[in-house]
Amino acid sequence: MREVPCYVGAVFRPPSEARSLIFQVTFGCSSDTCTFCRVYAGKPFAKRSEGEVLEEFERAARIYPGTRRIFLADGDAMVLSRRILVGYLSRLRGLFPRLERVTAYATPQNIKRKKLDDLRAIREAGLDMVYVGMESGSREILRRVRKGVEPEEIVESLVKARQAGLATSATVILGLGGPDLSEEHARETGRALTASEPDYVGALTLMLAEHNADFPDCMGPGWRELEIGEVLREARLMIEHIGCACTFRANHASNWLALKGRLPGDRPRLLAFIDEVLADPDSPHLRPDFYRAL
Repeated sequence: MREVPCYVGAVFRPPSEARSLIFQVTFGCSSDTCTFCRVYAGKPFAKRSEGEVLEEFERAARIYPGTRRIFLADGDAMVLSRRILVGYLSRLRGLFPRLERVTAYATPQNIKRKKLDDLRAIREAGLDMVYVGMESGSREILRRVRKGVEPEEIVESLVKARQAGLATSATVILGLGGPDLSEEHARETGRALTASEPDYVGALTLMLAEHNADFPDCMGPGWRELEIGEVLREARLMIEHIGCACTFRANHASNWLALKGRLPGDRPRLLAFIDEVLADPDSPHLRPDFYRAL
């Protein structure tokens, strides 16, 4: 008998969805151009059959009736139409009586393409939060990594999602611009976050692997990965420039230093903690390289 849920290829989810039941409603990413990512390379984007998805919902509900959290994968469920998403969400709410929240990844492009009324209908049907890849607020970095959108468009998409009643979590990537663009990356990302006012900010640290080994070539001459101290100073500067109320987390496995706090109130504590670790290269708070992963 086929496993439920049935997954095609590798499945990725945010750290905060570790306890969620995950359904693939699409395969791959609808905007698979980002050079820092490429995690869906070899998995062409496709919308999964509606009948197959709904059947899987029903089978999973019989196996996991106490499910409280659901995450819709793969890289961008928001590419689906209002009709399909409302249908999926309504069915999930009917099948799982203890369901507390449903979340999904969403690209800025696909939030931007949807009318505000469509987003509101999707929210009312049961989608609670979207995870949006900001990556950087620097126009130059976004261009080099082939994000496909300008900083203003990312801000617009996050604001639009909030206007629809959706909670938002913006993902940023420390080290993305290398040493030459590090300060610009930190400052401009802080400004973009301030303008978009997400509920959550999740910071990852760039890690290069086989799937994105060509990333340095895309970034141009002189680019290199940042060292631990450089990443921490970049994180510090970014936190200094985030002027909105949000929960800031850098607890992803890619990070050398786990950080979590509520801004602006916890800003002094977070900055002091980073300074403490910067002053001690052998700090026990630093995660060893062999513990880091994407």
